[in-house]
Amino acid sequence: MKIGIIGAGNIGGNLTRRLTSLGHDVSVANSRGPHTLAALAEETGATPVAVEEAARGAQVVVVTIPLKAVPGLPAGFLDGAAEDVAVIDTGNYYPQQRDGRIAEIEEGLTESRWTERQIGHSVIKAFNGTYAQDILDKPQPKGTPGRVALPVSGDDEAAKKVVRDLIDELGFDTVDNGGQDESWRQQPGTPAYGNTGDVAEIRKALDAASPERTADWRA
Repeated sequence: MKIGIIGAGNIGGNLTRRLTSLGHDVSVANSRGPHTLAALAEETGATPVAVEEAARGAQVVVVTIPLKAVPGLPAGFLDGAAEDVAVIDTGNYYPQQRDGRIAEIEEGLTESRWTERQIGHSVIKAFNGTYAQDILDKPQPKGTPGRVALPVSGDDEAAKKVVRDLIDELGFDTVDNGGQDESWRQQPGTPAYGNTGDVAEIRKALDAASPERTADWRA
């Protein structure tokens, strides 16, 4: 597939490494410009591009930038993507550590629903509770007992299937966490966040989540 990745930090960089190794055509962008991605491009064969170009022709676009930076994405950055593009949101709200106060999220809007409103497109929430190094170190063949499972949330069932199939290709199981209004179950501070359990463990963790945001994760 043609895949665009916006954000070349720990998650974005390691997804670039894995997806190129699987043979996907990856374009990668960051806020500092394509010239800063030369080393990653040389290592992986990915194409460094401007943010405005990252989604061009892409069937999957990964948005993996700080939440506070989402409103600053260029208007229409998804316009050149495939008509049925699946947009993956890996983001988390870190009000005390990075993002500052975002009123709508403090008032109960899920983090990915907020992101959807900023970019004007539905998203699939995935990889938000995944340690970046695990993307490189923990893949296992399908059917392996104890294979790490990732929760996935989103309203677009077709896009969700594309994302779940891609995650399976990357070497992980998935657990369908329902629509975007349920995505709080995998936000920071929940039992599923950072959990490297298998399908059964992740289902249990999602079921055990509380919708109340704890003090550590409020502004």
